[in-house]
Amino acid sequence: MASFFSSFFLLSILLTLTPILCTNSEGNALHALRSKFSDPKNVLQSWDPTLVNPCTWFHVTCDSNSHVIRLDLGNSNISGALGSELGELKHLQYLELYGNKIEGKIPKELGNLKNLISMDLYGNNFQGEIPKSFSKLKSLRFLRLNNNKLSGPIPRELTTLSNLKVFDVSNNNLCGTIPVDGPFTSFPIESFENNRLNGPELQGLVSYDFGC
Repeated sequence: MASFFSSFFLLSILLTLTPILCTNSEGNALHALRSKFSDPKNVLQSWDPTLVNPCTWFHVTCDSNSHVIRLDLGNSNISGALGSELGELKHLQYLELYGNKIEGKIPKELGNLKNLISMDLYGNNFQGEIPKSFSKLKSLRFLRLNNNKLSGPIPRELTTLSNLKVFDVSNNNLCGTIPVDGPFTSFPIESFENNRLNGPELQGLVSYDFGC
């Protein structure tokens, strides 16, 4: 009987601690992100890793279970690079990093954010290709990557994103052809302008990465 109560007591402690541990993992991920940024305006000054969770930090929004669901750092004059740690924010719905000086490649780990509704990375200095892993973001409605330095073709895997309503990759250095399947049938040509794209894909006639 004593053994039963001891086990029950330990289980109760573990169940009590679980939300805190999960929330701390999100805080650790955000603090790791902060360490990669230069922040001349001190917009991240409130990001204190000693707090129980990041829900009281400025520019961070949590749900009723203390999970981070929104990150708002648009026009914050931050610079640096994104790391794989952002992929740990499993409950994130809105990632707003537009209008900064963030550079380097877009981490493929952002494809792990399966609850994401909106990703706004426009107006930065991102380089490299659009990650094919974005095809896993089945809840995504808004993807704005315009005004960066992205290169390579538009991944054809993105044509499976049936909920995607807005897609803008204008003013980059993308090449190849524009997809014509799935949600791409409704995106205006302005969403693709000022790249090295060869116009809509002529299926069966040329490779989608023709001209890359």
